[in-house]
Amino acid sequence: MIRSEPSRLDVKRRQGLDYKKKQFATASFKQLEYPFRLNFYEIPPTAEITLEQFEQWAIDRLRILAELEACSFRNKTPQETAQHLEPLLKKCLPLSANSSASGGNIKQQLKDERQKDHYSHFILRLAFSGTDDLRRRFARVETMLFKLRFQQDDGKERRAFVESLNFDWEVVGDEEKRSLGEQLLAATPGVKRLEDENWFKVHWTRVPELIEHRTVLLKRGKAYVPMREQTSMILTEFTNRLEKALELTSRALPRLDEDDRLTPILNHLSKNFATPDSTYTSDSDSPLPGASITASSIDALSTHFPLCMRNLHLTLRKNSHLKHYGRLQYTLFLKGLGLTLEDCLIFWRTSFKLITDDTFNKEYRYNVRHAYGDVGGDANRRGRGYAPKSCQKILTENPPGPGESHGCPYRHFAPENLQSLLQGTGVTDREVLKGVREDVERKRYHIACNRVFEHVHKGEIRRAKEEFGWGAGELDTIVHPNMYFKRSYLLKNLGRGEVRIEE
Repeated sequence: MIRSEPSRLDVKRRQGLDYKKKQFATASFKQLEYPFRLNFYEIPPTAEITLEQFEQWAIDRLRILAELEACSFRNKTPQETAQHLEPLLKKCLPLSANSSASGGNIKQQLKDERQKDHYSHFILRLAFSGTDDLRRRFARVETMLFKLRFQQDDGKERRAFVESLNFDWEVVGDEEKRSLGEQLLAATPGVKRLEDENWFKVHWTRVPELIEHRTVLLKRGKAYVPMREQTSMILTEFTNRLEKALELTSRALPRLDEDDRLTPILNHLSKNFATPDSTYTSDSDSPLPGASITASSIDALSTHFPLCMRNLHLTLRKNSHLKHYGRLQYTLFLKGLGLTLEDCLIFWRTSFKLITDDTFNKEYRYNVRHAYGDVGGDANRRGRGYAPKSCQKILTENPPGPGESHGCPYRHFAPENLQSLLQGTGVTDREVLKGVREDVERKRYHIACNRVFEHVHKGEIRRAKEEFGWGAGELDTIVHPNMYFKRSYLLKNLGRGEVRIEE
């Protein structure tokens, strides 16, 4: 019997193969060039990058998107949003124009910046394609970022970029423009003469925003769009293409489960889209200027604590005890303030007034030392214990049960109990309390916390901007309890030594 070769296909069968089954038969990579600052992100990246770059680039872009979403939630104007994001974009996701290169040539720096922008977009596209909600939010904030860049781009480069997209926009000819002259002028606010404007003709579904505001002429299913409204058309096209691409990406996600290197990173990124994760390091040898971080000063400093830590402190003072996760959350927060291990042990011993020294040493002392990295395995000691918990970890890890006080009050408290706690800490403004309730209902817990911070420190924030030159880098969205404390302390002590926040 003659064995047939499995790789050889009958001619008739070969002709009947579905093209979708053989489109990935051989890999064909295209060397990517970045002639423009702007990008519609239609061609996936193909070059190799390290896992460190994969994760760091995505984190940098995620921080920008989170700040954009926060500005939107806090009803900042486009001008305020652009001003707020300018230093963050320069730090995390710079993107220079071609005109910044000498002689009109794109330098390696421009290519590196655009490569990071390109790759970070596709990495987050993988991370946020899992659910409808994530896809919708990602498309929204990416469109906001594209709009910000499009409006700030150089006019000449912007026109060249738009021309490269090859949109099927039909330019309205002179004869048609004259025949519809009165209707075009009536439907286009601010235009008094036909000679002052030109129009495109597109299907009405491509410009829903303009139709909503009644700024275009509709005739036979076509929208006559003035040239000045080109931005709206481009943004709509960008959003539509991205939504379709996200849908296709979601279908390919199951194939990634086999790669145990990328899946944990992508899962971590998608969780951080609710509240961006943040690491906080503290060097106890260099405390805040003028701050005495000792066991006896915690009561006085507690006025600068965020609500989660304020609640733990009040509960500790009331009951002279906290359960395990409450002690761990509070201990790590105090460690992040710069409290030494010796002072932390003194603080907990004096706070647990209802137990003996023997009971404290047997049941509680080791846990405090372990959190500081003083005992435990080699890895724990080398890492100097655990890092202070970020807002994202407090929101998602170990939700509190009956009798426990840890967690985030904005998420884990009933609305009535949250309002009582806020009023007990001095937040009584009705508008602020109403805004907090709305934020909590929409699950924007970190925005609610930032709303309270801005209300409590509104006078100091205004003074910091006017007299001390604080900008967006010092006043970006708070995503860590220790960041809350540090900024609160510095604002309340403006003018008493150096008050700039070190990055």
